Amino acid sequence: MFADSQMFFRAWLRNPLRVGAVAPSSRDLAEAMARLVPMPLQGPVIELGGGTGPITTALLDAGVPPDQLYVIERDPMLHRRLAARFPAAHVLRGDAAHLTSLLHPLGVREAAAVVSGLPLLSMKRAVQRAIVQEAFAFLPHGAPFIQFTYGLFSPVPRRAFGVTGRPEAVVLGNLPPARVWVYRKPAAADARHAA
Repeated sequence: MFADSQMFFRAWLRNPLRVGAVAPSSRDLAEAMARLVPMPLQGPVIELGGGTGPITTALLDAGVPPDQLYVIERDPMLHRRLAARFPAAHVLRGDAAHLTSLLHPLGVREAAAVVSGLPLLSMKRAVQRAIVQEAFAFLPHGAPFIQFTYGLFSPVPRRAFGVTGRPEAVVLGNLPPARVWVYRKPAAADARHAA
């Protein structure tokens, strides 16, 4: 665990805006996020920003089969660590803003859930928009986009993306305390009534 924290801190030093936190997510936070993945699975699960693997571990422990888990990590050092630690999962080095080009060649067109450990609030708006658009391109109506934040407000501008969302968990044991938000594309009928 200490080695993971050191590795994560080194990644943060190299690029603090992309890593977004000085320590990995706590086990409590990772487990809170994993509990929000609908079971039984109706397709693969995509994890954005695998880091040192706490959310990956929680997803596997919650019953996501390794061959149905696609973990995206941009940092080369963290990617190597994840690939060695989770050899049965699909650990891909790449940018979450380019999910389509990463996953379509592997035959992935739709996901049961997207679970994000990315620091969306610290990213430029254009990058944030690309990541969220790419994630929702894989999610059918009702499938969750699960995102944590240290902030008090929604990390995803719901109206801008035409999605619904609300906080589903508060994890006080995380440092700092975190909220877990779940977003969904409304069904076509719901979208018409909301307009």
